[in-house]
Amino acid sequence: MKMKIGSLTLDNSTILAPLAGITNLPFRLIVKEAGCALVCSEMISSHGLVYKSIKTEKMLESHPAEKPLSIQLFGADPFIMAEAAKIVEDQGADIIDINFGCSVKKIVKTGSGIALMRAPEKAEELLKAVRKAVMIPLTIKIRTGWNKSGEQAFKTAKIAQDCGVDAIAIHPRTASQGFSGRADWSIISALKKMVSIPVIGNGDITTPEDAERMLIETGCDGIMIGRAAIGNPMIFSQILDLQKGEEVLPVDLDHRFNIMIRYLKASVEYLGEKQACFMMRSRLGWFIKGMRFSSKFRESIKHISSQEQALELIKLYQDSLKRIELT
Repeated sequence: MKMKIGSLTLDNSTILAPLAGITNLPFRLIVKEAGCALVCSEMISSHGLVYKSIKTEKMLESHPAEKPLSIQLFGADPFIMAEAAKIVEDQGADIIDINFGCSVKKIVKTGSGIALMRAPEKAEELLKAVRKAVMIPLTIKIRTGWNKSGEQAFKTAKIAQDCGVDAIAIHPRTASQGFSGRADWSIISALKKMVSIPVIGNGDITTPEDAERMLIETGCDGIMIGRAAIGNPMIFSQILDLQKGEEVLPVDLDHRFNIMIRYLKASVEYLGEKQACFMMRSRLGWFIKGMRFSSKFRESIKHISSQEQALELIKLYQDSLKRIELT
């Protein structure tokens, strides 16, 4: 099922959610290979881009294999956001997404993220400035708001549509919920009935069946997956198999370890060996959740310092699991 966002047509309706510290280039490439139609960067500071922070500029690095790419910006200053959006467009992004949902205190206190949902006039000014600055599709990602009613979500969505935003992604949890409790999918349904632009549902999709259920129950146009993809990027291919009426098979052992190895190597290439190995001390454990002796593997990788060492430990663990399968 193809999906349109402004002038861009996606191959299907699956989208990777922006995840701070996680959805960098290596992770996006893994997810894209799994069939995800649209990948999204982690949220990027508009101030960092405009004032040329080297660390922030690196977050814009991309690769043709991950296209189309959405870059998510955060900020509260309309002029700075417009300038940052233009930089992103010039760098070749296919979509600009604006964060209206982050409830982390250090973001909220700057007036960014979900703070914009209780400042409709500022939100409107910001969206108009960004829409005027760029030609590529523009989206926003929101939450329910600061209470459970959804009124702030509906008001923000109406403002966004009137300002020329091309699609809205909604994670129907409140500011105070974070990722706790249950996502209220009825908010997605209500929002879909209110606006004429595409609505992308996000929240509590942990299986392919959840994704299908959200599409049916809410009528949303697309599904956005974040946390469930961290340990299982193949959830996207499983969703596509289900939509095609094919059997949804579990990810086999060799494929799972192949993903781990490719993620490790891509991270070393992107970040350098020292930084990548430091990150892999926790991240390789994402892919073996629920597997036998996973705690021992997690313990073994706590001090990896080279790609060679990491690859050796991965192979040792993989071989031990294969021996168990044969017994």
